[in-house]
Amino acid sequence: MLVDSHCHLDFPDFDGERADLIARAKAAGVELMVTICTHIRKFDQVLAIAEEYPEVYCSVGTHPHNAGTERGIPADEIVQLANHPKVVAIGEAGLDYFYDKAPRDAQAEGLRIHIEAARRTGLPLVIHSRDADDDMAAILREEMGKGAFPALLHCFSSGRDLALTGIELGLYVSFSGILTFKRSEEIRDIARDLPADRLLVETDAPYLAPQPRRGKRNEPAYTAMTAAVLAETRGVSEEEIARQTTENFFRLFSKVPRQNQQTKAIAS
Repeated sequence: MLVDSHCHLDFPDFDGERADLIARAKAAGVELMVTICTHIRKFDQVLAIAEEYPEVYCSVGTHPHNAGTERGIPADEIVQLANHPKVVAIGEAGLDYFYDKAPRDAQAEGLRIHIEAARRTGLPLVIHSRDADDDMAAILREEMGKGAFPALLHCFSSGRDLALTGIELGLYVSFSGILTFKRSEEIRDIARDLPADRLLVETDAPYLAPQPRRGKRNEPAYTAMTAAVLAETRGVSEEEIARQTTENFFRLFSKVPRQNQQTKAIAS
């Protein structure tokens, strides 16, 4: 069993074919998916998909690209929305200095608000970090000093220092199709060296399709391709990577019921 810990099933790329998309994922061994919120003001669209499909859960939060337009949404509102049984994570929130689509102070402010929501709910914060390693590490250290919170660095493409800082602070690290790209030797080196009990896999669909699908629309079924490269990188079997990343997922996303995993184990 595999889990796509981060996809965007509400995006229009998937309109009219979500049922088929989920069926393809299950055929590839991807039994669960978390569809990630990028606009709190559009959260209802994300939640509707999670409510429709038993295999899908969701998060609530504001992507750093949207931190300027959704500035000022309090942690109280995020916490309230997170009470829904299908909401299993906070975010994605973070810092993106590559595109800089929102003022950097708004991004940092939003990240801190989401951290507060994660701390209060106990739900994992899904962190987006791009070209912002030093500032991200500083905020994480400062905020963790105020009180622990669960989190993961999603779609990891940063430097080794941020990965090690995350591990030191108790975070998890999730790898996407970027891991499979020919020029991603540095990312594979990091993935090889991190503790096995902190690794997750994801697609970030519809973006970042893994080799050999690079350049095409991504979808949850392709989680298996990234997992296969992660297994090769770490010198273990694909079955072991599936087992370990799924166990890690349930440990971090502790609100997700484990009956899917238990049913799978009984069937095998």
